[in-house]
Amino acid sequence: MCQPGQSEPLRTVRLGDNLVTVLGTAHVSQASADKVRELLATGEYDAVGVELCPSRYNAIVDPDALARMDLLHVLRQGKAPMVTATLALGAYQQRLAEQFGIQPGAEMRAAIEVGREAGLPVLLLDREVGTTLKRAYRNVSWWRRLNLLAGLLTSVVSQEEVTEEEVERLKEGDILETAFSQFAAQAQDLYQPLIAERDQYMAARILEEIADGDHGHILAVVGAGHLAGVSTHLEQAQARSAQDLRREIEALDRLPSPSPWPRLLPWLVVALLLVGFAIGFRRSPELGWQLVLDWVLINGGLAALGTLIAGGHLLTVAAAFLAAPLTSLNPMVGAGMVTAVVETYLRKPSVGDFSRLRTDTTSLKGWWQNRVTRVLLVFLLSTLGSVLGTYLAGFRILDRLTG
Repeated sequence: MCQPGQSEPLRTVRLGDNLVTVLGTAHVSQASADKVRELLATGEYDAVGVELCPSRYNAIVDPDALARMDLLHVLRQGKAPMVTATLALGAYQQRLAEQFGIQPGAEMRAAIEVGREAGLPVLLLDREVGTTLKRAYRNVSWWRRLNLLAGLLTSVVSQEEVTEEEVERLKEGDILETAFSQFAAQAQDLYQPLIAERDQYMAARILEEIADGDHGHILAVVGAGHLAGVSTHLEQAQARSAQDLRREIEALDRLPSPSPWPRLLPWLVVALLLVGFAIGFRRSPELGWQLVLDWVLINGGLAALGTLIAGGHLLTVAAAFLAAPLTSLNPMVGAGMVTAVVETYLRKPSVGDFSRLRTDTTSLKGWWQNRVTRVLLVFLLSTLGSVLGTYLAGFRILDRLTG
């Protein structure tokens, strides 16, 4: 049931002998943080659940974790795009927080701090942010992925301010339900992994905690956009065993099987290129070497251009030009890995660069000035340049062979 007269949207659901109060919050609202403290001060709750996954929880309780990040390990593990996306999302939230004078996720911090002081279990309800982003990424077409990237970039570079009234409206459940229903109709592929699945996931986690623990009354602190969905899943919940809930959670945690084409296509392109080179040399050595020159200049040139745009060292730019034509013939090694390692060696990020990540990423200039984010930009833009160069050079080679 909804409780009237509340400044924050609030709904309490009874599950047998247990109660769950779901509080909808705005992540950049001091009123939300104050409401969390007010509710926990009543002493009515046996546990507090938060819309956090383990990694986001650790970022709150251990804010210096970014300063200990092993940048080369991130690159070797292929996590550079995910780390970049996470930094961009955090930068947008940080920019809003600075505008309204409140730290990002203050209501989650309040729930953790007050819950700990009261000796209450702090329950992590949300799915890992990396899993959510990967499921969203794989749920859309390649051109929609470009839109997502453009949206992230816009959120970082935009200087347009958001009014406090707009933030406050995030706590009006009925408006949110209408907005999300329109969003679902227009972008179901994104709505499903970003909103609907997480509603289901958090409800299942609450039910799992009730089945496993002794929590008579849980306060669940979630973003206002998840209030209706989580509450509805709880209200419709049937008696289920802990094993059934675990299977549901594991299914939502599972990454969809990737299409084989992204892995096979690079090898197919390499095979076609090698065939093209062979045909060229068979016709004449002059044509063969012209094809090789086209390949080096176009592929290496665009990779070098991407590295230069990213602000890479001149030696890194040279490394991109030399490495890209070779790495593109071996899809197991990307040009971005070479350029990122060279850039890291030439301009090793300092402890200060890591500690300033949260603030530097709130501006476009900061992404280029901070050595950590500049390495990520070098990795991404040199990779993009090499990929574009591979296809453009391929078309150029085809044109010479058929012309």
